[in-house]
Amino acid sequence: MKQAAQDFRVLSTVTDYTRFYGLPAPAHPLLTVIDLEEARCLPRVTTLVVQHLYTIALKRGLKGKLYYGRQSYDFSEGVLFFLGPDQVFAVDDTLDASEITGWMIVFHPDLLLKYPLAKKIATYGFFSYQANEALHLSAKEESLLASMLHGIRAEYEQPIDAFSQDVLVSQLDVLLSYANRFYHRQFLTRRTAEHDLLARFEALLIAYFSQDAEHPLPTVQHFANTLHVSPAYLSDMLRSITGQNTQQHIHNALINKAKQLLLGTSLTINETAYQLGFEYPQYFTRLFKSKTGLTPAAFRFSVQ
Repeated sequence: MKQAAQDFRVLSTVTDYTRFYGLPAPAHPLLTVIDLEEARCLPRVTTLVVQHLYTIALKRGLKGKLYYGRQSYDFSEGVLFFLGPDQVFAVDDTLDASEITGWMIVFHPDLLLKYPLAKKIATYGFFSYQANEALHLSAKEESLLASMLHGIRAEYEQPIDAFSQDVLVSQLDVLLSYANRFYHRQFLTRRTAEHDLLARFEALLIAYFSQDAEHPLPTVQHFANTLHVSPAYLSDMLRSITGQNTQQHIHNALINKAKQLLLGTSLTINETAYQLGFEYPQYFTRLFKSKTGLTPAAFRFSVQ
């Protein structure tokens, strides 16, 4: 039986994010740094949200839960938490942010496209639906990350120049490397819970598009067969909890991979299309333009 359709608010850009939550306009088009103490008095938003953005937040004093996929993310303990692009979340009606302190970094995946971090970030499990616990930090660890945040904020507040993106991405890379160390320290001795269908689909999608060699275009049927469910059931499940069906998820991942190839390799447009699995390059160009508003060649030129 199909579940009733739900309303989702899609936040595609950093500016969309700051406007939706009533935050100051970002100083950089692809990244913003937020002081959570300054956000205490903002109205609580309980709408289901899908953001095409990464979020890293270090918080203290927040009490309540955020609904993340099919599970809840408990804020009552723990400090550092992460959200990845195209994931669904909402806050509980009883969430209490009246004493919150800390910081938040929100950035668009396009910030990373020209850098190795664009590929490496997909290996960090704490951005996945698999993670439903905040990361506990020692006082020393928290102080270390806070010092990195100060460096990111100082660069973020500088006028943008030819080096701004290089510096911001390198700083994010270091921060995430430390977060990965702390994450593995925390969960090293714990057994991994069995993934639910959403988490398993996400892992399969990431693995498929992590391949560097040419491979066929993935189909809805491929993922349904691998997960041992029908294509209709998989799409209904994904739509009910993410607002997007299987094909839309595949296209999102395909376009992200295409952007990495266009900016991170010297492949021609036709070679990029073939590596992604397109038999006819014009089909790739048509899909890319429908999703981004630019042809692959125009996109490559625009970011040079």
